[in-house]
Amino acid sequence: MNPLRIALLSCALTFPAAALAQRVMPAAVAPDAKVAALRDAALKDDVAWDIVSGITTEVGPRPDGSAQEARARDWAVAKLKSLGFKNVHVEPYDLQNVWERGAETAEVVAPYPQPLRLAALGNSGATPPEGLTAPVVYFETVNDLLLAPDGSLAGKIAFVSNAMQPTQDGSGYGSNGLARFLGPTVAAKKGAAAIVIRSIGTDHGRGPHTGVTNFAPGVAPIPAAALSVADAENLERMVKLGKPVTLHLTLTPRFVGTRASGNVVAEVPGTDPKAGIITIGGHLDSWELGTGAIDDGAGIAITAAAAKRLMEAGKHRRTIRVVWFGDEETGGFGGLAYAKAHANERHALAAESDSGADLVWKFSTSFAPAAKAVEDRLAVALAPIGVVRGRDAVHGGTDVEPTLALGVAGIDLHQSALRYFDWHHTPEDTLDRIDPEQLRQNVAAWTAMLAVVADAPEEIAPAPAAQ
Repeated sequence: MNPLRIALLSCALTFPAAALAQRVMPAAVAPDAKVAALRDAALKDDVAWDIVSGITTEVGPRPDGSAQEARARDWAVAKLKSLGFKNVHVEPYDLQNVWERGAETAEVVAPYPQPLRLAALGNSGATPPEGLTAPVVYFETVNDLLLAPDGSLAGKIAFVSNAMQPTQDGSGYGSNGLARFLGPTVAAKKGAAAIVIRSIGTDHGRGPHTGVTNFAPGVAPIPAAALSVADAENLERMVKLGKPVTLHLTLTPRFVGTRASGNVVAEVPGTDPKAGIITIGGHLDSWELGTGAIDDGAGIAITAAAAKRLMEAGKHRRTIRVVWFGDEETGGFGGLAYAKAHANERHALAAESDSGADLVWKFSTSFAPAAKAVEDRLAVALAPIGVVRGRDAVHGGTDVEPTLALGVAGIDLHQSALRYFDWHHTPEDTLDRIDPEQLRQNVAAWTAMLAVVADAPEEIAPAPAAQ
């Protein structure tokens, strides 16, 4: 017999047994009728929609350090008090070197004159008021930009075009986002007069995606902007026709110094101070191109609506603290300020919602082995609404990462990102992008999670760090 056929038959005979040997039957866990009732009632929730509709309609965009963000804090305090939360207050802090958007236009001067749509990246430098005109140097990826010789971009506009693809877990944002996070610094070091990138998004529309970039210490900011995906694709086609392309770019953002910001905090008081606090929430600030519906009006709405359901169900062992963080978008200072202000308190858990409002499909925790029974109960409570147990490392998110770093356990309720990056940081981040039924499923998932952990008799602590 052919040796390859023998090997294949051997694999076919042994693989199932090997696979079965790796499977472990989980312990039987009886569903908690009270948790199930709270979860199922949340599938008819209207509170989350009321919150996200209110913040986008009555306040709208909420840029960091702006008058609109201050108005959002006032709105948030009134809303949380009206919902019945206790200890509602603002914890203020200052933001340094606040950046403001200015005029932003672009047009191809030659060889195919036409306007392009773009948005400045946060912390972008400015062109002269009259703009700048320079030849375009095309790079397919950030790696190609890195390979460019030092000084080779002097007097030129770098153009990085890397195409992000939709994934359920949103993993493309990290890798493709390097063009936004680091590309401007690289271009500046190589002498570029400016940089434009293809928007870090999965759409093919003409709404550009903004987002912050951070120039490395000692690197003077250059004008940096994101072209809409459709316009970036058009510019790429022009470049590939072989004729030199010249772009006229006008960006006039500015840094306006110190401005006030703050976190809005509210509580559902618990009965056992020694059991630790559960901190949940999202961020109140937003970019100004849209109205901040999916990023992150949905997150503050989902978590507050779930906490309200627990509050109305009676007393619970652990205090549930709802935090609507300020300044997530341009530096994450809201999360840092919260962790600093509350470092001496006993936290049992911290989690945030900041990936839109589409279905929660998976959860993962950083619980220590002693809290495995809590995770098992979570799996049973979440399974009926389509949420599976994952084994991912807990990321937490920008707002709660500083709290997790203090030695606090975390949980991620992963939302589907298949649509999120079509609208993230764009003019399309508006209320109509939210599906009310998927929003309710989010509230149900968060309600079930809180119902399990708020009264868990076990100590909830993070797993020991790997050595």
